[in-house]
Amino acid sequence: MNLPWSITVLFCLTLGLAPFVPIPHIWEKLKMLYGGTLIRPIDWFDFLMHGAPWLLLILKIIFTFTGNKLSHDR
Repeated sequence: MNLPWSITVLFCLTLGLAPFVPIPHIWEKLKMLYGGTLIRPIDWFDFLMHGAPWLLLILKIIFTFTGNKLSHDR
């Protein structure tokens, strides 16, 4: 991934945690997912939108520490 670390972290701290008050949206959606109440389409959209930066960060960490190889060995 060619996206700089600073942009990835900034993406997580802004969109990934917005809105900040009273609790971050991603935390609320994770609690809803765990509680089985994440059923409305808007809730799933919010979950995906606020979760995408965190998924991007996790993938960037994995690719950085595994050597960034996506080739298929035969």
